[in-house]
Amino acid sequence: MHVDLPLDELWRYRHRVDEPADFDAFWTAQRAEADRHDLAASFTPVDAGLTTVEVFDVTFAGHGGAPIRGWFLLPRDRRGPLPAVVEYVGYGGGRGLPHERLFWSAAGFAHLVMDTRGQGASWSVGDTPDPGDTGAPSTPGFLTRGIGDPHDHYYTRLFVDAARAVDAVRTRTEVDPDRVAVLGGSQGGGLALAAAHLAERPAAVSAQVPFLANFPRALEVTDARPYAELAKYCSAHRDRVDDVFRTLSYLDVVNHATRASAPALFSVGLADRVCPPSTVFSAFHAYDGDKDIEVYAFNEHEGGGAHHVRKELTFLTKVLA
Repeated sequence: MHVDLPLDELWRYRHRVDEPADFDAFWTAQRAEADRHDLAASFTPVDAGLTTVEVFDVTFAGHGGAPIRGWFLLPRDRRGPLPAVVEYVGYGGGRGLPHERLFWSAAGFAHLVMDTRGQGASWSVGDTPDPGDTGAPSTPGFLTRGIGDPHDHYYTRLFVDAARAVDAVRTRTEVDPDRVAVLGGSQGGGLALAAAHLAERPAAVSAQVPFLANFPRALEVTDARPYAELAKYCSAHRDRVDDVFRTLSYLDVVNHATRASAPALFSVGLADRVCPPSTVFSAFHAYDGDKDIEVYAFNEHEGGGAHHVRKELTFLTKVLA
């Protein structure tokens, strides 16, 4: 059952998210602050029991210089510098275990999986704490952590981490620095769109059913988590609603998409209650580069699943050739 506008209306749907006047200055300052910290990217070989893939335990300095973990996987059989994908993980998950992340190295790509600070205890394990959390009151989850000020918000830190992950993978001699793509699904798709703006010249973007797009619209059409965290917070803090949406305007990936230009592939499930289709189409229409979107008419938040991964592979093989 479709949960949002009919598809013909989604193709026409345009919604400009409120954008703060200092949006660009804010993110320039965030990147500059992070760049004051040595990237300190380290790649420690790990025996993961895998014959055809080399595995490295990654650490690099993210927002505030905090150490961010990850996995780096390389096909053992390789010729010269490889195209690379930097993958971001869905809400509540972490980097997991290396043998859970074999697809992209099996397809001949270098593959960095970024751990998600403070997450990794819901469905996939993580190893990165979040030392930047101010401890201000918030609803359970991550959307309202630091909601009173964009400088303090959880996703400000995570967006900078995502950009720095691209810097980290480019330090490897096995990687062609001009052929680095960013990708992910749900929260990972939102992070890919943020990195498309904040990282230095990614070559391609794949955002599956992206989260963090068009917060005002999401709260109109879904009561599913994680967006429900915002509604719960606003129901308690009735006097802070304007501050909430001001902070979110710095994070909304619709605003980041207008500043991204690498070739992009999106996906959307028309029965998705978690990331409603109109929010996904908001980011898609706002995206400033060449783009395409795969529509899965009968699917929920899983979107195209394994079928879409095959389309991602075709897309990235062509763009990064």
